[in-house]
Amino acid sequence: MREDLIKEEEKKMRRLRFIVDLAEAVLMQSSLTLRESLDVMDQTKKAALSLFPDKESVYDLIYLPRFRRIIDERFTIPGSLSGRN
Repeated sequence: MREDLIKEEEKKMRRLRFIVDLAEAVLMQSSLTLRESLDVMDQTKKAALSLFPDKESVYDLIYLPRFRRIIDERFTIPGSLSGRN
């Protein structure tokens, strides 16, 4: 029984990894608008929470900064005052 639970958890983790990797690839390689990019990020979070409903804080800690960095890099004008040194 415990082995089945572990296998199910591993299956969900593989699915989450696939979803996140796919979303990152889409954000980096597609010519999306800012709104579309934010929608991809939002839909990815919904998919992750459907797999792990009680782990929103973990998602926000691990994945949200990765997506924000990608979006910031895509939609920041080079040389602009972005608040970074």
